[in-house]
Parts: sequence; C-alpha cells; structure tokens
Amino acid sequence: MEQRTFFETDTARPLAARLRPNTLEEFVGQRHLIGEGKILRRLIETDRVSSMIFWGPPGVGKTTLARIIANSTKAKFIDFSAVTSGIKEIKQVMQQAEDNLRFGEKTILFVDEIHRFNKAQQDAFLPFVEKGSIILIGATTENPSFEVNGALLSRCKVFVLQALSSEDLTALLSRALADPRGFGSWKVVCPHEILETIAGFANGDARTALSTLEMVVLNGEMDGDTITVTQETVEQCISKKSLLYDKGGEEHYNLISALHKSMRNSDPDAAIYWLARMLEAGEDPLYIARRIVRFASEDVGLADPRAVEICVAAYQACHFIGMPECSVHLTQAVTYLSLAPKSNAMEVAYNAARDDAIKMLAEPVPLVIRNAPTKLMKNLGYGKGYQYAHDTADKLTNMQCLPDSLLGREYYRPTDQGLEGRFKERLEQIKAWKEEHKNG
Repeated sequence: MEQRTFFETDTARPLAARLRPNTLEEFVGQRHLIGEGKILRRLIETDRVSSMIFWGPPGVGKTTLARIIANSTKAKFIDFSAVTSGIKEIKQVMQQAEDNLRFGEKTILFVDEIHRFNKAQQDAFLPFVEKGSIILIGATTENPSFEVNGALLSRCKVFVLQALSSEDLTALLSRALADPRGFGSWKVVCPHEILETIAGFANGDARTALSTLEMVVLNGEMDGDTITVTQETVEQCISKKSLLYDKGGEEHYNLISALHKSMRNSDPDAAIYWLARMLEAGEDPLYIARRIVRFASEDVGLADPRAVEICVAAYQACHFIGMPECSVHLTQAVTYLSLAPKSNAMEVAYNAARDDAIKMLAEPVPLVIRNAPTKLMKNLGYGKGYQYAHDTADKLTNMQCLPDSLLGREYYRPTDQGLEGRFKERLEQIKAWKEEHKNG
C-alpha cells in the first residue's frame, strides 16, 4: 500500500484540525458537562440548546463543542469571530437570523472570543437574544463576570470548561497515532512515556499537545518508511514552554492572589514559585513590588514593622536595576514576608474606621483639638482646654479626641504576634492610665 505524504491536500492541514471531533463520543474531557446524563449532553441530544457561554483556558474544546452542536442541532449555525467583526457585521447576521425565523428555522450564533467585543457590540446582540431570534453561544478564555455585559450574561447559562488531564491528553495523542486522519497510515514508533511527556508539557491544552506531537513526528528519525520519535527530539521541540499568563486577564489576578495567600500562609516555597511564575511570564516587577509593599502592612503590620522597610527597599531595587537582576530582591522580600509574624490589625482597624467615617461624614471635630489661627476662632472656643502631652510627666492626657457620637470606639485591636505583643502591652497601659485619670 502506498504511504500518504504530508503534501497531500488533507494532510497539509494541521493535525489538531484534522482530528477535531465531530460527535460527543469522540470528544475528550469535560465529563462533568457531557458525560452520560450531564446537563450539557442532555441539552445537545434533545436539541434544547439555549444561549450559553463556554468559559475555559485555550485548547479545551470550546469551539469544538460549538461545532458538535452545529452537527447535532436542527438550527442554522453561524460561526462569528469577535476578532474580525464589528457592528455592521453583527446587524447583517441578525437580519439573516430574523429571516431564518420567519421560515421557522432557529439560528445558533457562535461567537468566538466574545470578550473581545466592546460594550456597544455586545449590546447589539441583546434584543435578538431576548426575543429569541438567535441562540447565542459565546466562547471566552476570560472570566465572563468581568468581560461580558451583565444584561447579556444574565440571559446565558455559563458552562466552565476545565483544562484536560494528562490522562485525557495521553489518550488523545494515542488516538492521533492510530487514527487515519492523523498518523494511522504512517509507521510511527513513539513510546508511551514520550506521549506522557508531551501531555505534561501541553498543560491541559489539546491543541498544544497535538501540535507538539505533529512537530516531533515530522522531526523524528527516518529509517526507510518508519519514523522513530526519540526523547532527544522531544526535548529539542519543547525546550521552551510558553507560560499561561495574560497580564490583563484573569490569570494575572489568579497568580498575584496565589502569591499573596502563600505569603499569608507562611509558605515561602509556594510564594517563591508563584513569584517565579509571574516574573518568567513577563510580569512587571514593579507591579509585584507594589503589591508586596501593601502586604507588608495589610498582613504583617506592627507584628514586624521592618517588613514595610524591606519591601520598599525591594521596590527601589526593582526600579534601579530591573529584570532579571531584581528577581533576587523580590525573592528576599517575599521570603521575609512569608516568615514574618502575621497581623491584619492595620487593615481591620482602617476598615472599621472607614465604615464609621462613611456613615458619619458630618461628625464635628471636638473644639479642644481644633486649630485656632485667628482671634475669632479662639473666641469661638477653638482649641480651648487643649492639653500638650509633652508638658506632662507621663506624656499622656485624658483629652477627648473622638467625636461625642464615637466616644469609646476601638479600631485598633493589636494581636500577640511578634513585636505587636509589645504594642498591645503599651496600649493596655495607656488605656489603664486614661481610665484612672478620666475625671482628672
């Protein structure tokens, strides 16, 4: 039998395109949505698809699921790209959908990368979704809570697609070697452990897995009509992995959250890992430095007052020398914060005071602590009875500094952590003194 070559029309297409599933049975992963008896599978099989959003990382099957719906449903299917289309194209498609509806035919409009549409473009869909002219299926890698208009989102069911497991990807790669649409007509020798390596490299992305497999097969060692894929070939093809990171998207906030919470949990190893993930993906080191300066007071505070000094110094080092040299300064600061005693008393104190300040914006400043730069102000009692603490033996007075309506409020509640235990003792001494001298 004559071997097919990659110069033939069908095999010139990328492997991922040739192996795109046409049915739910061929689809890999997302069993929580399309397993037997699961909601999305029932909707597809009963042709009761309503407007929905597919949200998930790249290469997990968002577009493929939409195409499977196209093959399964009795509705007209229109593929629409948010990258190349504007208001004019939207109106044309909507008119086509309304024409279809007059002939009793439903229209499913699939919008890839719906998060790329601005508010006005998304608004253009709304009336047609509301009156049933179209069934909208949007695909996005970004959190739809942030990227899709609330009015449109409320009319769509959101399905969260998950990154594929290594087992799913290994099975997919094995199928690609056996399927005639893939390398089934080729004599390819590729050990199972190499497929597992490729699956791990792909990090849940089927498209990356298949593209990598295609690359290693095309660069495999030829011996007659047999292609052997070696570990050395694989290592050359996957020497540099593109890190999953979008500095303007949700993953940006996921990673800074992971860093923040690892430091809060006193886990320096995890904190350093998340720091490296951000820096190696191209994050601005000054952004990270600003966040850790905030952390130094929000989560450490007076438990270790030096923390904020070290973080400000790290920020300055990042500003002076930049990446990659400043990575070590950020590592030092992140490690210090992870190991420092923790106290959130500063944040709790401010938030409590902020709530009172918002509710009581008009509370007057007590006359005793008002400034009196003019004779009129002095005559009105501004500053009358003011006590200068430095003139007293204990450097303390019983003067009232809060408005009458807030008298007795306590915002700062020190912990026993680190140095804050000493501040707590001092505060207790101050309160005891004031209690003893309150009528003095």
